[in-house]
Amino acid sequence: MKEVILHVYDVTNSESEKTNNTILQINRVFKDRIGLGGIFHSAVQVYGEEEWSFGFCENGTGVFSCPPSKNPMYTYRERILLGETNCSILKVSQILRELSREWPGDSYDLLSKNCNHFCDAFCERLGVPKLPGWVNRFASVGDAAVVVAGNTALRLRQAKTEIVTASKVAYRFMAGLASNSNSPATPESPNNSNGSSPRFQGTWFRNLISVGAKPSGSASEVSGGDDDTLPLRQQKSMK
Repeated sequence: MKEVILHVYDVTNSESEKTNNTILQINRVFKDRIGLGGIFHSAVQVYGEEEWSFGFCENGTGVFSCPPSKNPMYTYRERILLGETNCSILKVSQILRELSREWPGDSYDLLSKNCNHFCDAFCERLGVPKLPGWVNRFASVGDAAVVVAGNTALRLRQAKTEIVTASKVAYRFMAGLASNSNSPATPESPNNSNGSSPRFQGTWFRNLISVGAKPSGSASEVSGGDDDTLPLRQQKSMK
């Protein structure tokens, strides 16, 4: 029996520090606070001082290894004990040779064939539980998007309607403050303690109504933060 260990990293391989910080913030909120998931790279360690994973490359296998928790492309997060395998070291070597042939680097796909999918396949052959759901949940949500695409436009319209309605209510509230600006403030009618005039805030709400909610620019940056890295050390002998 040999322990099988999962090493998990935050995906911070973007050349943009802003993007990397955004990803770290997403992972803190959606994983650490909510427990839903995040944007992660994973690798499996069994026998020896190497962890095994999968990434993009134009030629050859995408299976590669590096020292445990030392992948320089990402920010190390944690290790998780998945269980123990009955496979011998020779059997594990055979499994890795098979996976190296079955997982060429140019077949990498962020949503359907990424490093976390590889680790799931490796764990299945080792006879241990697959990765915790939160590790690859964002990719799973991406796959499911194909199914729910027909409802997306409707949901966006509904969300925009709710935002606009709330904005109109808020604008009427601010307009009321402006008309009563000469009245003393009470606990029930808060004054404008931040120094912004009701007229300025009312203009902001009108602009929101006219243009609707706009997505932040960080989404497009985050999309570039996948783990499409070149292998650190391809196992040429396993081809």
